[in-house]
Formats: sequence, C-alpha cells, structure tokens
Amino acid sequence: MRAQDREALPGDLAIWIFIFAELLVFGILFAVYAFARSAHVALFNQGQALLDRRLGLANTLVLITSSYAVARATEAIHRDRVQACGRWLLAALLLGSLFVGIKCHEFARDAQAGMNLSHDLFQMFYLSLTGFHFLHVVMGMAILAAVAAKTFAGGYRAHDCTGVETAGAWWHMVDLVWIILFILVYVLR
Repeated sequence: MRAQDREALPGDLAIWIFIFAELLVFGILFAVYAFARSAHVALFNQGQALLDRRLGLANTLVLITSSYAVARATEAIHRDRVQACGRWLLAALLLGSLFVGIKCHEFARDAQAGMNLSHDLFQMFYLSLTGFHFLHVVMGMAILAAVAAKTFAGGYRAHDCTGVETAGAWWHMVDLVWIILFILVYVLR
C-alpha cells in the first residue's frame, strides 16, 4: 500500500459524506434530547428507571466487539488474507444479529410495560432514537453480508479493498452512535 493511500480516508468518499450527514442528524437529535431532558428532568429520570441498563450495556459490549471484528477484517484484507477477512466479517455479522436480538427482546419488554411513542416525551425520544439506530444496524448488517459474500467469492484483495473499508467505516459509525446513545439515554441522570 502506498503512503498516499494510507493518508486518505478508508473506503469510498461517498460513504464518508453519508456518514457525516448521519452523524449530523444524530447530533441534532441528541442535542434536542438533551434540551428536552433539561426541561423535564423528573420525567426523563422516571422513564430511564424503566429501562434495563444491563441490556443496554450488553448491546454496547456486543457492538464494541463487532467493531473489533470489522477492524480485524480490514487488517486481514490489507494483508491479503481474504478468508480471514471473510471470517471476521461473519463474526461482526453474527454479533450484529445478537445486537438485533437483544434489542428486539428489549423492545418487546418495553411494549409489554406499556411504552409507546405517544405516552410521554421520554418514551418518544427513547423509542425514536433507539429505533432509528436499530435501522442503521440492520442496514449495516446488509452491507456486511454483501461484503462478506463478495469477499468469500474473491472480490476483494489487498490492492482492491475499498468495499471492506467502506463497510467498516459504516459499522464503526453505527457503533459510535450507539455508545453515545447508551450514555445519554441509559446512563446519564
């Protein structure tokens, strides 16, 4: 790999534009959440008490581990270790599936407890933010699956791995957003 290639953003430039746009959207949503929380502290504290922090923490650890797997996949393809790259991508995909499973369990638990978008301001924010993030995870899983399939088919090599880097950039963004979301919604009181 040439030195000038290492200095550029990994992956396709278009994904970075999309990532920055998504981070802007999430940033605005987080700022509005923080503003609303500051105006309704007791309501938000009461709503947060209904959440299962253990499930949120489990999903945080799952996504951090999946980002590690994606980083290892990227490292493997840079070393032209195609099969290892594919296996790491599958590991990340499996961990993404675990996140989805835990989150679906949590959403079902929340629904049984009577949580819905129109109940109160906290529940509207909680369900909207986590639901929007959930959709990003599902999209990331579709990207990882497509890239893993192409990897196993020999579509990527060390000299041509933009797809792996692009998928990795998206997945790391999804992880970063969840960490911020977990801290804001589950932890900060």
